[in-house]
Amino acid sequence: MTERLLPPAETVLTNALLVLPDGVHPGTLVLRGGRIAEVQPGRSHLPGAEDCEGDHLIPGLVDLHTDNLERQVQPRASARWPSRSALLAHDAQTAAAGVTTVFDALCLGDLGFDPGRVQTCRDGAADLDALAGTGALRAEHFLHLRCEVPAPDLPGELDALAGHPLVRLVSLMDHSPGYGQYADLDRYVTLRRIGNDLSVADVRRKIESLVERRALLRDRQRRALLERFAGTGIPLASHDDRTEDEVAENHADGIAISEFPVTLVAAEAAAAAGMRVIAGAPNLVRGGSHYGNVDAATLLRAGLVDSLASDYVPAAPLEAAWLCGRAVGIALHEAVAMVSDRPARMVGLTDRGRLAPGLRADLVQVRTVHDLPVARRVWREGERVA
Repeated sequence: MTERLLPPAETVLTNALLVLPDGVHPGTLVLRGGRIAEVQPGRSHLPGAEDCEGDHLIPGLVDLHTDNLERQVQPRASARWPSRSALLAHDAQTAAAGVTTVFDALCLGDLGFDPGRVQTCRDGAADLDALAGTGALRAEHFLHLRCEVPAPDLPGELDALAGHPLVRLVSLMDHSPGYGQYADLDRYVTLRRIGNDLSVADVRRKIESLVERRALLRDRQRRALLERFAGTGIPLASHDDRTEDEVAENHADGIAISEFPVTLVAAEAAAAAGMRVIAGAPNLVRGGSHYGNVDAATLLRAGLVDSLASDYVPAAPLEAAWLCGRAVGIALHEAVAMVSDRPARMVGLTDRGRLAPGLRADLVQVRTVHDLPVARRVWREGERVA
């Protein structure tokens, strides 16, 4: 593969509905050198202007949390796909969904039920290194390290990746039974038996072991992780906050992002503390959480959501942005900001996320078909990638 081709010297996209920071306006974009050079009202009559046929033009989406690479690596419970092929499939799906900046959320640490996730993390980082500069990747990829705080293998796995240059977000997770998302132990038992040849008694014994291990490791490894990233400038996120006490601890420790709070109480506490809240776009599209947690629409109506992430469906953020108007009453330009500008700012990416002169020409042409947004064309730094 060769380096990514340079974009044309100038591209003019006209007859579009531009989703700008202050609203939706008919207009024209001029792209030069991979950047947005001009935002013009009305229609261009230049011979070389490309007609967007009245479709919306929005900024390329910024997705801070996707598990989709794991799903490409493990398309079936007993079938593991070659990692580099999986990454390319994940990248293609991401770009086709209008995501031009993607944070691959990869797990460090195994609690005993998902050993393959750690290998996926190692392989994913190595594959990104191998494919860098080849022109093979359509979206720009960063690493979101999902650190399973009570896992005994976390320190070693973290040593291998903490200094990787693509790490731009770190989340502190605790998927121990009885906590966070898994507070309901009966439901946890049912979940862990899926795809595993385990009896109820087997899972119950495992739960006892995990709870004991958490008591020994959680606090010590949490402190070490916080110290590891102190002063690095890498944002820290909590994960699956359930209670006000959990949020208070996270805020006191300098964690600025609450990712997927599972209760309204936790989301309210995070917002009151000045933390940014990420909700799952699939939660909104499906009409509720797949695990019975607070629904995203409730959080959105309460004004508690700063950003929406794809979580496990790459196409979800774009659909969720369009759905926000019908389901929640949020204006389109505000909804689009929740999947582009706001997540970009949360992780310090100030060069993208809005249609404004001087910013990267990361764009999506969107047509609404039967109330569904369809990404017809996608550009990254002025180059067509989907």
